[in-house]
Amino acid sequence: MDALTLKLIHILSAILLFGTGLGTAFHGMASNLSKDVRAIAVANRNVVLADWLFTTPTVVIQPVTGIWLAVEQGWALTTGWIVASFALYAVAGACWLPVVWLQLRMRRIAEDAVTQGAELPPLYHRYFRIWFALGWPAFTAMVAIVGLMVFKPDF
Repeated sequence: MDALTLKLIHILSAILLFGTGLGTAFHGMASNLSKDVRAIAVANRNVVLADWLFTTPTVVIQPVTGIWLAVEQGWALTTGWIVASFALYAVAGACWLPVVWLQLRMRRIAEDAVTQGAELPPLYHRYFRIWFALGWPAFTAMVAIVGLMVFKPDF
């Protein structure tokens, strides 16, 4: 594969990863703020689906194409901005994995509440707060990675 095609795949994958994360976070947050249990259940279902369809493939594509690009461009994988990108990617991943678990539980709890015609239990709200809190370091790490990819600081 030529370098430009590889770079295009890497950039499009980064956009999809970042955009899906931001979009699902907004969708999840807005539905939860509505306090409408049916809307929350639908949003949770869609957030989980979006993660499987878009986030999961890009989580794999990003490091593969990133390492491939670095090798193609002759950059040592020990270059400062590349190492920092890997570290930040690990931070984002360490946040995302529990978020996936939380999303699956939140989806089930919300669907059960709709079926039973009940309010969401305190456990759901606890999971939501953790989900929200984990989003901030992941989002910040992804923004920093994009900055590193663009500016490639010499450190």
